[in-house]
Amino acid sequence: MAETITFTLVKSGIGSTEKIRATLTGLGLTKLNKTITRKDTPEIRGMLNKVGHLVRIEEA
Repeated sequence: MAETITFTLVKSGIGSTEKIRATLTGLGLTKLNKTITRKDTPEIRGMLNKVGHLVRIEEA
């Protein structure tokens, strides 16, 4: 696994459940097309798996 992981919000979470919106906020994704780089941990991977249909993931 890479040292860091980069992900971008490409679809809005407006119609999603409260849990999914909270996960997006926890990841730091507050606006459309916002790109975040985080350390690649199992916790971050789990959160990204939950919102995978809304984000684009790039291994850094």
